[in-house]
Amino acid sequence: MEQLVKLVPISSEILIYLAIDISIAILLLLSIRSLSGWFTKLSVRNELGEKDNFAFGISMAGRMLSLTIVLSAVVGRHMDLGYEASALGMLLYGAVGIVLVRVGRFFHDKLVLNRMDKNKLIAEKNVSVALIDASSSIASAIIIKSIINWSVGTDVNTLVAILSGTMITLSILLLTTRLYEISYASNNQNSGLQRALSQGQMALAIKHSGNLIGTAIVVSSAGAILVYEPESYVSNMTGWLITGVSFSIFLMLLTNISKRIILSGVNWKKEVDLQHNVGIASIEFVLSVGLATLVAQLFIA
Repeated sequence: MEQLVKLVPISSEILIYLAIDISIAILLLLSIRSLSGWFTKLSVRNELGEKDNFAFGISMAGRMLSLTIVLSAVVGRHMDLGYEASALGMLLYGAVGIVLVRVGRFFHDKLVLNRMDKNKLIAEKNVSVALIDASSSIASAIIIKSIINWSVGTDVNTLVAILSGTMITLSILLLTTRLYEISYASNNQNSGLQRALSQGQMALAIKHSGNLIGTAIVVSSAGAILVYEPESYVSNMTGWLITGVSFSIFLMLLTNISKRIILSGVNWKKEVDLQHNVGIASIEFVLSVGLATLVAQLFIA
């Protein structure tokens, strides 16, 4: 058997730490379910089990995935400090992650998607809005994870970096969404992107979800070129903001060029905006996320 499979030696302690982290993660995910019903004033059991509200399930799934993404930056971070410190660190970052996801969604609703009642639309089974809601949560988590990995240690300075990272995330998502709204309005006789999503435009939701997640992926690579200075709060924030915005705009330009080349002969704007072509929207999603992954890997490598 040893001749067929060559394994790196793994300490038995790693399995104990893994059990601790997974157990805490499951408890935190359970709390997400409870909070989902509490904040939205909806019964999770009724929405998922009786009403078969797919939109509610997609939105809740996005929040769960965003929490696991944040927690993935914490797993094993405190192994050298012992079991109790590891469990405490996981709980602390998990609680902070839940709060940040909730705060991020609140301000995303009030600032970014300010022209729609998201919770009402999700209660009405609007899958398009739910998809955007889930994507924005995932996008925020991707950037927050990169900031946690970028910061060193577990102290007040790290917490400040994470909190400021949430503000930066919202700023970047707000800017990119407004730019996409301007582009959408210019191609659709000043019709609003948020209005189209409220009306259930699935193709547009898929396309914009790719924009959000792709932006988050490319912004997350900023940590590879920025120097972390624990007590330089302002320079840390401005560094992430300037670099993140620059990377976001670069991705927008790169994606636009790639669409013109790969989808040549196809009026992809009309296909998605007017004819609701989910196939074209899926290609645009992949281009945004795929190109962002390539750019990010270039800086990380």
